[in-house]
Amino acid sequence: MFGQADEITGERIRAHVKFLSSDLLEGRGVGVRGGELASEYIASQFAIAGLKPAGDNGTFFQKVPLVGSAPAEGVTMTATIKDKPDVSFRWLEDISGNSHRQQQNADFDADVVFVGHGITAPEFNWDDYKDIDVKGKVVVLFTNEPPSDNPRFFGGKALTYYGRWTYKYEQAARKGAVACIIIHTPPTAGYGWIVVQASAREDSQVKLAPGSPALNYAGWMQEQAAEPLAQSIGKSVAQLLEMANKPGFRAIPLPVRFKGHLPMRIREFESVNIAGMVPGSDPVGRTEAIVYSAHWDHLGIGQAVNGDKIYNGAVDNATGCAMLIEMGRAWAGLQRKPRRSAIFVAVTAEESGMRGSEFYGAHPSIASGKIMLNLNFDSFYPFGKMKDVNVGGAERTTVWPTVQEVAKRFNLKIEGDAHPEQGHYYRSDHFSFARVGVPAFSVNGGAHYYGKPEDFATKFFEEYNDKNYHQPSDEYKDDWDFAGMEQMARFGFTLGETVANQTGTTTWMKGDEFLPARVKSLAH
Repeated sequence: MFGQADEITGERIRAHVKFLSSDLLEGRGVGVRGGELASEYIASQFAIAGLKPAGDNGTFFQKVPLVGSAPAEGVTMTATIKDKPDVSFRWLEDISGNSHRQQQNADFDADVVFVGHGITAPEFNWDDYKDIDVKGKVVVLFTNEPPSDNPRFFGGKALTYYGRWTYKYEQAARKGAVACIIIHTPPTAGYGWIVVQASAREDSQVKLAPGSPALNYAGWMQEQAAEPLAQSIGKSVAQLLEMANKPGFRAIPLPVRFKGHLPMRIREFESVNIAGMVPGSDPVGRTEAIVYSAHWDHLGIGQAVNGDKIYNGAVDNATGCAMLIEMGRAWAGLQRKPRRSAIFVAVTAEESGMRGSEFYGAHPSIASGKIMLNLNFDSFYPFGKMKDVNVGGAERTTVWPTVQEVAKRFNLKIEGDAHPEQGHYYRSDHFSFARVGVPAFSVNGGAHYYGKPEDFATKFFEEYNDKNYHQPSDEYKDDWDFAGMEQMARFGFTLGETVANQTGTTTWMKGDEFLPARVKSLAH
């Protein structure tokens, strides 16, 4: 029915998922044996499929220089509060995080400033750092952003990048803070403290350039543990959040001094992105490309939960990698190749802040202005065929009419993001492409399954988020139904193939935050 797309089957996808999420691969940690096995497997599958190497020096591998950073034994965190006893925080129970300094000692001792949501957004007339100097200080803040129902003010109900924890750390570093502590609440973070605990492992960071600003400590504090900080000015954590949400908020120096002793384990190493290409048929068109992406890493071996310490990452993201392999195989099998080329890239260190795609965005196989579209695949649920597809962000690009047309061909309704408050657009690897101007979005399954109750997907998402997301229980099961993954891979394949055969360039809609970067990339 859909040509070569029909060669993509759920059973082929199943085989890859089963292997990539097996205990043998030890959770696909970055810079360790399990991750190396995963990357070699994906590269071998690209070669078997007939893709040409698109990495360094004629290989499938693009080397990504990383620094592994992890708190060592003996971490201590203490707050000295005026006229009150000192407060000591328990590591992992009350507070958790890492250092971005990439040094063996990341100690700090500094005054504390509460900066609301830690946002500087002139286009929304919002600046939590206005009239305050936080250089050399500890900033305490909430993740997320001021609540809004107006799409023109912080995206309405949809989270913008200003609400992401990654932005909070970046902005605090730019402002010269020595440490940034996010007060965790489930509503503002979008997940429970157990996710923060599970993430307290070695953090893979792109190697810092000399002189780059970086935080001695970037971390989270459990809501109840933060109460003494709020009480230092006669408030509760809930009242601090209420203050942070109001227009006109101004940063508040707290009568608190925060001291951290962070001995660190540091190791420099290389990981890899795995990239394969199928050249286009047109002599001019083949210099441009559609890029498909998925991250191959997960959390590796970590804190044991119910006796299991392997974080297999079956849904997140063995599924996307399996689909990437099969879309590459189908593309290489096309008797007549599209005008433009196709690049399939499995990126590393997504779980550490999208480091692999960040590096690829800065060092792509072809110039970013020649990349017409990035389609990303990240985390798919095994519950059968779907009635709809989620392509959040596609409406912001000139590819949108084509997306709508291909969805109709697949009899798929385009579903809006069921959880806009989670800020999914800024949480997956397509964002790294968007930041350098490439029209980019993820293809995700929708919210309605054939043969399932209407609220099935919503209930499962909540259960998965609470019990399995970033947990050892994200494991493959033989009774999984791969029909939906087959369906989404065929849709993504056909969408990319259609754009690859079109003429003209692609870009972002007028006024979009990524349009200036696209204009710049097209000029080079």
